[in-house]
Amino acid sequence: MTQAPAQKHSSTDSTMTSEPSTELKLKWLRDMQLIREFENRTAQAYQQAKIGGFCHVYTGQEACAVGTIGSINDDDPVVTAYRDHGHALARGMTPEACMAEMYGKITGCAKGKGGSMHMFDRPNWLFGGHGIVGAQTPLGAGLAFAAKYEHDVMKKRVDGSEAKKKVTLCYLGDGAIDQGAFHEALNYVSVHNIPVIYIIENNGYSMGTAINRHTANSGNLISRGESYGIDSLEIDGLDIVELYKGFKPYVESCRENSRPGFVDLKTYRYQGHSMSDPQKYRTKDEVDEYKAKDSIARLASQLMESGDLSEDDWKSMQKAIRDEVMSAMQAAEDAPTPELSELITDVYANPEKNLSPQTTYTHGARNPLL
Repeated sequence: MTQAPAQKHSSTDSTMTSEPSTELKLKWLRDMQLIREFENRTAQAYQQAKIGGFCHVYTGQEACAVGTIGSINDDDPVVTAYRDHGHALARGMTPEACMAEMYGKITGCAKGKGGSMHMFDRPNWLFGGHGIVGAQTPLGAGLAFAAKYEHDVMKKRVDGSEAKKKVTLCYLGDGAIDQGAFHEALNYVSVHNIPVIYIIENNGYSMGTAINRHTANSGNLISRGESYGIDSLEIDGLDIVELYKGFKPYVESCRENSRPGFVDLKTYRYQGHSMSDPQKYRTKDEVDEYKAKDSIARLASQLMESGDLSEDDWKSMQKAIRDEVMSAMQAAEDAPTPELSELITDVYANPEKNLSPQTTYTHGARNPLL
C-alpha cells in the first residue's frame, strides 16, 4: 500500500481557495452569533442549576466549528469531544434539541440521556460529543474507514444508494493530543490511507494547564502529524475567512486522494475549561487580548466595511438570534422529563440471550427470560 509523504502547510499557501461569497459570509456570521448567544444563555442556565453535570461552553471558538464544518458536505461524518454545543449547532442541530438535551428533557437530541457532553444528530451526520478524553479519535478513524469501505469495496451504502467519496472530521482539544489512543489512530489511518482529518482545537490550555506544561514541542504540533506521514496544516482559527480559504482545498485533497489530515487550529476560549473552572492559570489581560481579535466582531466589521452589512442589519440579526435562543430555553423548560422506562431503552441495539438487565429483570432474582 503506497503512502504519500507528509507535507507541511500553512494557511498562506497558494493552494487556498477563492474568496467566499457575501451570502456565505453572512451565513457564517449568523451561525457564529447563534453559537455565541446559545453559549451565553447556557452559562446562565447552568448557574441557575437548570443544567446539571459537567458543562463546557464554546465561547470564543465559534469560527473553528463554523469554518471547518462549512468546508465539508452535508453527509460527511463529524465526531468531536465534550465541548460540543458549537459543533452541533454548526452542523444543523436546532437550538431546541440542543438546549433540551442539556436540560435532560425527552425532546433533547439524545432524549435527555446524554446532556451537555453528548450531542448526537444522526440526520446531520454528527456522531457525538464524547466525554472520555481522546476517545473519539479511534471512532473518527472507524467512521472514515466505514465510508471508504462503502465507496471502494461495496460501491453502495447499506440503503442501496451509491456510495460517495467522503471525508470525516474528528475534533479534539490540545489537551488530548498525548493520549495513546490518538497516536494509535494516527498510525492506523496513515498506514491504511483512511480519509479522516484530525482537527486540534488548540486554545492553549487543557484542564487548567497551559499546553507548554504538558506537551513536548508544543510550538510545533504539526510535527506530530508529519511524523506519521500525514499532510499537516497549521491555520488561524480566529479568522473564519482565512480559515475557510486554507481548509477547504485541504479537505478536498484528503477526500480525493483518500488520505488523512492533521490540523493545528489556533483558537482561544474566553470561559474556563468547564463552568466550575476558577481560571487561576491565566490573566484577565490575556483573555482581553484575544477578545480584541474576536472572530465574530472581525467578520461583522469586514462586512460593514465592504458595504454588505449595515449596523441596523447587524442589530436586527442579533435580536432575531436572541429571540430564537430564548424560545429554545422556554421550550426546554416546558418539555417533559424522560419516563422511568427510558432507563432501559437504547442501551443495546441487539439484545442477546443471557444478557441482563432486561425489562423484567429484578435485582437479586433470576431473570425469567433466561
